[in-house]
Amino acid sequence: MTFSIELPIRIESEANGRGHWAAKAGRAKRQREQMQLLIPKHKLPGLPCAVTLTRIAPRRLDGDNLQSGFKAVRDGIADRMGIKDNDPRVTWAYDQRRGAPNQYACRIDIAKTEPA
Repeated sequence: MTFSIELPIRIESEANGRGHWAAKAGRAKRQREQMQLLIPKHKLPGLPCAVTLTRIAPRRLDGDNLQSGFKAVRDGIADRMGIKDNDPRVTWAYDQRRGAPNQYACRIDIAKTEPA
């Protein structure tokens, strides 16, 4: 069983961001809450599973910035699944795809995997 959704969320590098701490905190809170509202819990595959987070944007980020940009999204997905984000039954992967100018989105793919 696989669950996939594409959301109009702009994933930005939090590691290199120079904005005010309150703006960063607000963005993280919104992203985490959006996972609660937009991911239907009854459609999620059970554990263990693999989660792939794909950033869609005009320009690429390097690996550590890509992962840091997804921190709040990852936390929100884990919250929705009722687990901690470091649960060993979940494998997290990060990817990115080039979008059109001014196109920003986040794709989430969650696939059931076999127990180890």
